[in-house]
Amino acid sequence: MTEFQLAPILVSLAVLLAGAHVLGHVAFRLRQPRFVGEILSGVLLGPVVLGELAPRAGGELPGETGDPTALVLGFVSWLGLLLLMFVSGSEVRRVLAREQRLPTAWILGLGTAVPFAIVFWLGAALPLDDLRGARGGELAFLVVLATAAAVTSIPVIARIFHELKILHTRFASLVLGSAMLEDVALFAAIAVATALAQPGGDAVAGSVAVHVAITIGYLVVGLLVAPPFLRRIQELRINVLARRARVAYALLLMLSYTAIAAVLGVNIVFGAFLAGFGLVGGVRGTERERYSAPLDAISQFAFATFIPLYFAMVGTRLELADGSSLSVLVVFLVASSALRMTFVGAATRLAGFGVRDAGDVAVAMNARGGPGIVLATVAFDAGIIASGLFTVLVLTAILTSQFAGWWLGRAIRSRGVLLGEPIPSGAAPSPMMGRSIS
Repeated sequence: MTEFQLAPILVSLAVLLAGAHVLGHVAFRLRQPRFVGEILSGVLLGPVVLGELAPRAGGELPGETGDPTALVLGFVSWLGLLLLMFVSGSEVRRVLAREQRLPTAWILGLGTAVPFAIVFWLGAALPLDDLRGARGGELAFLVVLATAAAVTSIPVIARIFHELKILHTRFASLVLGSAMLEDVALFAAIAVATALAQPGGDAVAGSVAVHVAITIGYLVVGLLVAPPFLRRIQELRINVLARRARVAYALLLMLSYTAIAAVLGVNIVFGAFLAGFGLVGGVRGTERERYSAPLDAISQFAFATFIPLYFAMVGTRLELADGSSLSVLVVFLVASSALRMTFVGAATRLAGFGVRDAGDVAVAMNARGGPGIVLATVAFDAGIIASGLFTVLVLTAILTSQFAGWWLGRAIRSRGVLLGEPIPSGAAPSPMMGRSIS
């Protein structure tokens, strides 16, 4: 690659990164998630806005397919997504406390499984062919649609709890523990969907079954077998990286997981998530303290560079001018949120909590944030969903996360109690403090 070829790549990266940080900061000052501003920067700098006003500038900013600029930006975007999932996997908390097991079981059994099943059934009954992608077989499409209605964002909801200073509470433990188990199951469902969307999947049932089996096996090994195995490897004296260069070791682990996933035909997003999960010792998190400093360094650098670029690139792909998407957005946002919150609220009530507590848990579990966007990206790249539904899923993830942050902050300021546990009056920032919740 020559310097002449490198110039437009560097310009594109600089423009996208600057725009993502500037509008991310604006969103921060307005008490909105930073990723909202980052996505908006991609919308403004990409084909939708700048591409219409100045086609030679904005229309070519993401690069044409096969162009070196497009290839590099695509790689950077993928790296941002992998780092986001790696950091998210490392945030999974300890085994659920005894008092959380019954409400968690109710939330998973009623609040997650029932909305998933209802959306799956309704999707099969409704004429939604226009929302399916080029490789979107009916089964894969329905799995994606149902998952999009039931997913909860661990990174976004954890950041909301951090900003509200309630991470130590039973409320935070219940929501994060339930979201962890729920997202693992839903990630497995998406892995199956992407397997079904592989070329020839509809014609060769046997190869699809093998691919699905490999994917599920990879997830099981990553969840149950790999964490204790990694813990032993990390304690070996000959493992110089784990002892002397832990940032390098963590990144090497992520690359190894994703490379193995790619070789096996498993979606690499799940490999990155499981790499972070395994690094900290699995559900028990026995290695979290040892790797807290390296993970903090990786997180700071990733959130300063690659992750904002990933969200900006998501923005360049949104087709906000597609008139048919608005009605789909309203219907999906309202219907899926009502369905999700109704059944999570009912599950929380059956677990013995009051009406207000049930409402708080329901709103928190409806925040779809990062995983909702990841789901949309993976499904769109796999050809399962069309661009119109991709836009709907991304906007739904953003709006539900914004609402969750506003609702919980208001609940703490007005009542000072979550799940019967008093919350200090200074926990929730005032509306004028400009805190971020992403």
